[in-house]
Amino acid sequence: MGLSKKLASYIIDTNYDNIPEEVVEFTKLCILDYFGSAIAGSTKAPVKMVHDFAVEMGGEPQATLVTGGKTSVAQAALVNGAASHIVELDDIHKASIIHAATVVVPAALAVAEWKKLSGKDLITAVVIGYEVCYRIGEAVTPSHYYYWHNTATCGTFGAAAAVSKLLELHEEQIVHALGSAGTQAAGLWEFIEDGAMSKQLHPGKAAMNGVISGLLAQKGFTGASEILEGDRGFFRAMSESFDESKVTNNLGKEFKIMENGFKIHASCRHTHHAMDLMIDLRNESDLSLDLVESIKVKTYQVALNITDNDSPETEYASKFSLQYCTALALVKGEGGLDVFNQENLWNEDVRNMMGKVEVEVDPDIDDNYPEKWGVKVEVSLSNGEKITKQTDYPKGDTENPVTEIELQNKFLKLAKKLSINERERLSAYVLRLGDIEKIEKIMSVFIKVR
Repeated sequence: MGLSKKLASYIIDTNYDNIPEEVVEFTKLCILDYFGSAIAGSTKAPVKMVHDFAVEMGGEPQATLVTGGKTSVAQAALVNGAASHIVELDDIHKASIIHAATVVVPAALAVAEWKKLSGKDLITAVVIGYEVCYRIGEAVTPSHYYYWHNTATCGTFGAAAAVSKLLELHEEQIVHALGSAGTQAAGLWEFIEDGAMSKQLHPGKAAMNGVISGLLAQKGFTGASEILEGDRGFFRAMSESFDESKVTNNLGKEFKIMENGFKIHASCRHTHHAMDLMIDLRNESDLSLDLVESIKVKTYQVALNITDNDSPETEYASKFSLQYCTALALVKGEGGLDVFNQENLWNEDVRNMMGKVEVEVDPDIDDNYPEKWGVKVEVSLSNGEKITKQTDYPKGDTENPVTEIELQNKFLKLAKKLSINERERLSAYVLRLGDIEKIEKIMSVFIKVR
């Protein structure tokens, strides 16, 4: 049996009643975390452009936008996917290097609202979507990640899987949906070189393509039946080294969503380990920053591939600069959304500190990636003292978790575009999602937002 058929069987067999309660509760937090990032991102210029594009294109008012108003289900997935990836606070799965919420949740939300489905339906679809994209991501990581943005490529499969479940597609239709998803899977890292807006387009288009794939399959539109493992399929075309067994190992016996991590710093996840250590250093001592002569950041190669930038020129580029993020965390003692701003981008103290940061690969840390996203930081002081700190797990990993209260507070802070009453109402709806009969009740808070 081909991989797509095995995934199709899993999608059909997985139902709300056979999802453990702890998985259900955790999934609600993943959805709440999505809303926080999406609401915070909805006011940003690139997302406004995507919103305006959707409005200009028109469409039946089938699903609600976090930017306000309604549009077609496919375009809602596009806009709501783009919105949730821009402030760099969306969730992350380290083994697959995927931000699943930004792709799976907007696709599932749009279809669930349109079809007047329940909170239980949404939870089930999200669990399935995470499972599928994480497994495919693990199969092609890390070689795939050098050129391809996993969230966009592998995420497309997750969105298609979630939509297939919500549409109650049969096995053959799901195989076709996955085939169409795979042939649309795209997203190149070249945007990182000049800070282009493509990073927002990637999850939006992946969510939209997942919706399109499911809806076309429902109508009988066919896709490649072995899109993953075929001779000219996803694995061989887009990975130098892949392990297809990771797609099916323990499939249906475990829930990959429980491996999901959450971000507390508003920057690329590959900068978080060093930021955690710098913030800890500030909190643990009365270190005078004037004493710092040099900072060596030793980590894995992939982190440098994405974040080795010693002279970021824009606020967004600074989020992908390990040198800047390390300096910012030490000087300011925090890394939340508010601290990444134009003023701090050119802050003299931050820039001076950034000039003292050197980054390099540590072979042992590199060997443990992606199971561990580790770092060793060596701070040399002018008095001859050297401070060394090390971690394998950034704050928010399952091995170094955030609490439910911390995630709720993160949502309330990120969603400040809404009134406090609207934020509390939306949070309450999501946290009792299993009792919600129609998803449109949740989305009603956004109808008049703009």
